[in-house]
Amino acid sequence: MNEREQMNIVIVGHVDHGKSTLIGRLLADTDVLPDGKLEQIKEHCRKNSREFEYAFLLDALKDEQSQGITIDSARCFFKSDKRRYLLIDAPGHIEFLKNMISGAARAESALLLIDAQEGIQENSKRHGYMLSMLGIKQVAVCVNKMDLVKYDKKVFSAIETEYTKFLSDIGITPQAFIPVSAREGDNIASSSKNLSWFTGKHVLEVLDSFAKEPLPEEKPLRMPIQGVYKFTKKGDDRRLIAGRIESGTLNVGDEVVFLPSNKRSIIKSIEEFNAPTSSFAKAGQSVSLTLQEQIYVNRGELMTRKEDVLPQVSSLLRANIFWMGKTPLSTDKRYKLKLGTTSVPVMIKSIESVLDASNLDAAKKAHVERHEVAECILECQQPIAFDLSAELASTGRFVLVDEFDIAGGGIIAQALDDKQKKARAQVFLREQKWEKGHVSMKDRAEKYSQLPTLLLLTGKTGVDKKSIAKLVEKKLFDAGRKSYFLGIGNILRGIDADITKTERDEHVRRFGEVANLLLDAGLLVVGTASDLDVDDLRLLQTINKRGETYIVHVGDPDGTHDVAHLLLDAADDHEVNALKVIEQLKLKNYIFNL
Repeated sequence: MNEREQMNIVIVGHVDHGKSTLIGRLLADTDVLPDGKLEQIKEHCRKNSREFEYAFLLDALKDEQSQGITIDSARCFFKSDKRRYLLIDAPGHIEFLKNMISGAARAESALLLIDAQEGIQENSKRHGYMLSMLGIKQVAVCVNKMDLVKYDKKVFSAIETEYTKFLSDIGITPQAFIPVSAREGDNIASSSKNLSWFTGKHVLEVLDSFAKEPLPEEKPLRMPIQGVYKFTKKGDDRRLIAGRIESGTLNVGDEVVFLPSNKRSIIKSIEEFNAPTSSFAKAGQSVSLTLQEQIYVNRGELMTRKEDVLPQVSSLLRANIFWMGKTPLSTDKRYKLKLGTTSVPVMIKSIESVLDASNLDAAKKAHVERHEVAECILECQQPIAFDLSAELASTGRFVLVDEFDIAGGGIIAQALDDKQKKARAQVFLREQKWEKGHVSMKDRAEKYSQLPTLLLLTGKTGVDKKSIAKLVEKKLFDAGRKSYFLGIGNILRGIDADITKTERDEHVRRFGEVANLLLDAGLLVVGTASDLDVDDLRLLQTINKRGETYIVHVGDPDGTHDVAHLLLDAADDHEVNALKVIEQLKLKNYIFNL
């Protein structure tokens, strides 16, 4: 047996459906109990005129048998010939859900118990719903207490048919239904003569058939960018990209992709603090990287290898959230989502359903109270890179910050299509096929003392943006910078002459593509366009991957203040506003040596 391999399994079910008995039976039948423990408990029951139950084994190990119930989450180990198991008995729904969503507990699979005599109860459905919300897909259903229904196949089949339909409706396909009697040991660790009509696997065989999650280094590369550092002393011109490798492996020479920007380069060196330079790194290591071609990436980007399965990118996602905030989670308030090193403003677009963690009641509500779990649609201010929690937990779990407090934890269940999806796919193909010349972006940036940037001035029709933009262009040019004014009107009457004015998205897309070409030439593009909404601005940010996009809104922001980097008062003197813009370019290091 590989001692490194361990699987975490949560066991859930309605009260008195036999969870503790099944766990106790597994402990006894797999010979993991301390020597003499089984006989000791049987003797204790005999002296106290109590009928022995295997549930007492679990309680005895926690000194709880006097209570007659399991009063806290039990964690116990047992092993088969294949692997070690950690069984989590989770009657404390609040703590279990909180820990599962925060990542403190990570169940890979589940056993769900149903009493054959009582049949499917409301809690049976609630627990199934809980597993669905947590993204646990490997589920086996144990129909327990078959001895009480005389091992009747018809009883088992009726429960299997009804519960399979319910699980299907909530997105779970059970890997097995197993008729068992935990008290009698039928179909627990060995097959049962009493259930000779059943040809499937017993519980222990089903557990061994569950697929183990790959080790972190066996998964696709994921490295959230912690920071980018530049050294200048003693001729050191390296730009070090630092972060912790959450999963996968990395080698010098690997081609890597940074998302959501979709910028690409090749690993030149891998370095660790106070350690020799290496050609290899793996999950768990904090490293600094240099690239063969210098590209400009920011904290919060997610690095992966080109040949690996890429993360999802979207500004819309479906998530399950455990709320711990002092005030309810609502759709009319802005929060901050933190995932890895990414931190973005986020709104709750909709609350799809709410699960009360104390009793697992599900309902449609307008708010999410403390200790409730909710399925929500989140809308981030900008696209982020992530994985589904069921596929890669480290990049599929997040926290929500309310004001300055961490108020909730969440797991991402689904990436939803936002309005930039089509453009993102087109840009992805464009970048894959892009023909590069012999002059790199780094060469141009160093020669021109500037980062290629689309400086976009926008606002309502009638607000004078062009005067400010042209002043900015002239001042940059006079200071020796490579600047170019690009009004969207020049595009409309030129490249866009073949399309109608009603094809707004295509106008914006072509404007962005022209700007992208100028950015590739290393220019500071000072653009103007009126009446752009948030989706238009996000589209331009998606298209322009050759450099930065800095948005300046002139006048009343009218809903775009979340995307704009700088707000200018249209009543101020144009000269004053132009100087404000240039000062921001210097502060952001888009222009330097000025």
